[in-house]
Amino acid sequence: MPQVIFLPHEEICPEGAAIDVEPGTTICDAALKHGIEIEHACEKSCACTTCHVIVREGFDSLQEAEEVEEDMLDKAWGLEPESRLSCQATVGDEDLVIEIPKYTINMVSEHH
Repeated sequence: MPQVIFLPHEEICPEGAAIDVEPGTTICDAALKHGIEIEHACEKSCACTTCHVIVREGFDSLQEAEEVEEDMLDKAWGLEPESRLSCQATVGDEDLVIEIPKYTINMVSEHH
């Protein structure tokens, strides 16, 4: 089972985390299941960018982003070549190292 390693984020995951994830699970669902409250203002429908993450390791193991995700990513704060929306990126067979950006485009956190 692949492991998803979340780098420390001062508010969401101060200590960082390493979790085992079933292949086919989205990065967002994996985080939420393990108490990492990644923001997802559109309820994971690919209609915002609040769940934007940067895949520091394992990016090439993910399926390519669809056009609608690419269009949304253009609006994300701190966009990088390895950026993905965590509600759309599914874990494959390789470990991933994920950075949750410090900011989102939301002025206020939704706290689901």
